[in-house]
Amino acid sequence: MDFVSIRIITADVARLVDFYERATGVRAAWSTEDFAELSTPRATLAIAGTRTVPLFAPGSARPAANHSVIIEFIVDDVDRVHRNLTDLVTEFVQEPTTMPWGNRSLLLRDPDGHLVNFFTPVTPAAQAKFGR
Repeated sequence: MDFVSIRIITADVARLVDFYERATGVRAAWSTEDFAELSTPRATLAIAGTRTVPLFAPGSARPAANHSVIIEFIVDDVDRVHRNLTDLVTEFVQEPTTMPWGNRSLLLRDPDGHLVNFFTPVTPAAQAKFGR
């Protein structure tokens, strides 16, 4: 088995794709106006519109309803990411902070309210874990 992606359901695909393209620097590949993917070497973030939900099971997913999942991106310099996002992000949950497990972490909410963590491994153990 291999972990492939996380999919976010949203009422505004273009807005959310624009946010993640600007936040990550990764260009989205659009399949339809209701579905786009931002792929990195490790995983893919899929963004789909509400019109895709009935294709799986009507009512099974609701946009902007997540309060239990954190989407995470490893970056070279979390402080630089923070500076670059100050005009784009309306809610920083936590400014860059070095966590006890060795990652310097920035926690924010995307336009739909999902928690997003950008982090940089800063201790030798954390750097070794992520091959940095």
